[in-house]
Amino acid sequence: MTTPRPQPREDLDGRLSGAARAWLAEALAEAAHAADRPRETPGPYVSASWELRFASAGRHCGQEHADSVRVLLLHAARADTDTLTRLYRHGTAAERRAVLLALPSLVPGPEALPLIEDALRTHDTRLVAAAVGPYAAAHLDPHAWRHAVLKCLFTDVPVDAVADLPGRARGDAELARMLADYAAERTAAGRPVPAGLHRVLALTVPPEES
Repeated sequence: MTTPRPQPREDLDGRLSGAARAWLAEALAEAAHAADRPRETPGPYVSASWELRFASAGRHCGQEHADSVRVLLLHAARADTDTLTRLYRHGTAAERRAVLLALPSLVPGPEALPLIEDALRTHDTRLVAAAVGPYAAAHLDPHAWRHAVLKCLFTDVPVDAVADLPGRARGDAELARMLADYAAERTAAGRPVPAGLHRVLALTVPPEES
């Protein structure tokens, strides 16, 4: 399985019911309002209304559209790393996936890498698939990125989910070694080698040898 990419607002509106479109319009207005009024009051954090809507997106707009709705809300709220981290830490798996999908367009630097690393430690294939997207491709160091690719193979997440796979794998001799070792271990144990492994291994060939 791969994680569907969020739909743009105009495409989403055409797929939602009238009631869901109205709910989304109100939710986005609340999120935009919150973005213009940063929290300054000290004390225990109280969830903003748009964050409550973020949690209930699937119920109002359908689970098949929840990722897209949640990503739109995060954009409207101009969610910063602290907000994204809070929503991820306290969210369901579906809410966490939406946060991961929003990272490339909301966090320009590596500050949110702990969320990627956390998702890659899970066995939830939906989170793993979302974690190896463009944000990971841009910010994971080579060692962590190689292990992310292996995590996909371990958990049967298609390697198509790995963003910029050809670019990052090209000429990576250490990744080639790790893949060969993993394939040898599987073969020795009488277990099949994931089909994606051979595809990634072929990508590690240096340009002058391809």
